[in-house]
Amino acid sequence: MERACVARHLRYNSAQTRLGSDYPLPTMLLNPFFSNKLLQDIVATVITLAVALGWLRLMDAGAHRGLIEQKLSRKIIHIGTGPLYVLCWNLFSDLPQARWLAALVPLLITVQFIAVGAGLLQDPAAVQAMTRHGDRREILRGPLYYGIVFVVATVVFWRGSPVGILALMLMCGGDGLADVAGRRWGGARLPFNAEKSWAGSAAMFAGGFAFAFAFVALFNALSYFQPPLAVGDMAVKVALISLVATAVEALPLHDIDNITVTAVAAVLAQWWL
Repeated sequence: MERACVARHLRYNSAQTRLGSDYPLPTMLLNPFFSNKLLQDIVATVITLAVALGWLRLMDAGAHRGLIEQKLSRKIIHIGTGPLYVLCWNLFSDLPQARWLAALVPLLITVQFIAVGAGLLQDPAAVQAMTRHGDRREILRGPLYYGIVFVVATVVFWRGSPVGILALMLMCGGDGLADVAGRRWGGARLPFNAEKSWAGSAAMFAGGFAFAFAFVALFNALSYFQPPLAVGDMAVKVALISLVATAVEALPLHDIDNITVTAVAAVLAQWWL
């Protein structure tokens, strides 16, 4: 199934090239500075990795020094890492290997998560920032699934399709903000899941829609989707997908929200967008 999806989106990207005379070419920030596109992609990979690790180290340090509450730091990482990474997609060239080099960034970070969670690498700051209760093994659940989802979405969908962008941003903005809002204002609990609240679900929908719509609209404006999406129609469909994903996030499924929310959003986006 994954190979079929990759093939379909490679054909989609080829269609972009053929449609280049009818639609504006995508804006790739580093294109004017590199005649060698492989070198461009290597530089883009290094920059993306530096941005992602810099953000993680900043949050790790804040949590380790007590500047950021432990559970809050975990969700700030969840909310912020993905958008920064996807924004860096605009640094890469249009060569086929670009998606694979981009996927190398979350893959390397995921390997680090595995090493820390398994006790092979000692990183108290990361454990403090990315776990609820200070148990390194927690990294082998939510944070690990988070990294895997980004690797798969990058390889399968990449930036020529709104599907992966929508699914990833809905997870980051929606699922991340749901926990923050639920812990602060979650007095009224859902009747079918006492661990979730109406406030959390409202934040899931609002945050998921805002992040997903903003990033899909951005990449649409940068001409990565050819033919371009109609903004009004896109807003309605993103809202409907966000609503369904909110219902999925509210289900009593422990530690797999990063997978279920993203998978449902991707399936619906593949069908509707």
